[in-house]
Amino acid sequence: MNDSLEKICNISLSLGRGLGRGVLSLVFIFSGFVKAVDPLGTQYKLEDYAGAMGITSGVLPEWVLLGCAIALAATEFVMGVLLLFAISRRLVTKLVLAFMLVMTCLTVWIYLSDPVEDCGCFGDAIVLTNGETLLKNIVLLACAGLLAWRPLCMKRIISLRWQWITYYTAMAFILGIAAYSLYYLPIIDFRPYKVGANIPSLMEMPEGAEQPEYETTFILEKNGKRREFTLEDYPDSTWTFIDSKSKLIKKGYVPPIHDFEIQDARTGDDLTEQILKDNGYTLLLIAPHLEKADDTEFGEIDQIYEWATENNVPFYCLTASGDKGIAHWIDITGAEYPFCHTDETTLKTIIRSNPGLVLLKDGTIMGKWANNEFTRLKIDQFIKQ
Repeated sequence: MNDSLEKICNISLSLGRGLGRGVLSLVFIFSGFVKAVDPLGTQYKLEDYAGAMGITSGVLPEWVLLGCAIALAATEFVMGVLLLFAISRRLVTKLVLAFMLVMTCLTVWIYLSDPVEDCGCFGDAIVLTNGETLLKNIVLLACAGLLAWRPLCMKRIISLRWQWITYYTAMAFILGIAAYSLYYLPIIDFRPYKVGANIPSLMEMPEGAEQPEYETTFILEKNGKRREFTLEDYPDSTWTFIDSKSKLIKKGYVPPIHDFEIQDARTGDDLTEQILKDNGYTLLLIAPHLEKADDTEFGEIDQIYEWATENNVPFYCLTASGDKGIAHWIDITGAEYPFCHTDETTLKTIIRSNPGLVLLKDGTIMGKWANNEFTRLKIDQFIKQ
């Protein structure tokens, strides 16, 4: 009887280790891959974390955060591959367990204090709530603990002689993906502004969609004393209104694109509807920060603008920079195209390049190009196609 029970326990542990190894390795591989596909997006998420921790902008240079983003992606991907093929079993399982301990502690803090809406574990590919992220990490931590308990029970898939090839191949692959996506654009676009997306339709609220619910609190004063009231217990007119505040108590449906607005930088006029409903092509030069934008290809940008002018194709530069930044860009490039203001986060979401170029037709994104592609870009040939 005892022997049978022991066999059942051993089989159960073996199945558990196999399942845990498969889940853990695939999650690490997927997480590292989607981060490497969009290294700038990972950098932006690290900036959010730094801000939530009180690390002000400028303390950590952008290149440091970008390096951390690529290193994080490579570490997750390679650890996942090594775990999948049972390479360096003792070391890798310990590293994975330590990694999951740190990540789980981090997500406990995120869950309790809610400093960011999305942990960024899977980039823009899969967006999880902070509660879902914590649950996911607890499960992965349990899997990591089970594997670290008896690492040698994992069976090797690749012989010792060829394991080093697997390691270097995985490292070269993930760094190559990150380098390509950084120099050009992400090879897979998980954001709502991907090529083929119709912006107006993605901004619409479906009929019957759930609306967000807010709780409004009113601050009123009487005889030198202040109190807070809700609509249900709002007092009589003898109280003096001081302030009010609203708190989101239930999230409603949020369209995939909900923050796309374009304002003329000179007049302040809203050009959003005009640009999205234009019956034809429109070119948008996207530069979140003109002060930091790469100006090496300004000659090519001017040529594209001249072609657009000659062919009656509207051309706008969308930026979050103020008048000073716009004036500086005009001084160094001689730009003559119109400038518009758009939210910084929106611009960074549209394209991972500063500057980058977006081609619209009837509000649909027909093409996107990074700054490094401007030299060989023949926009007229693309539109004819």
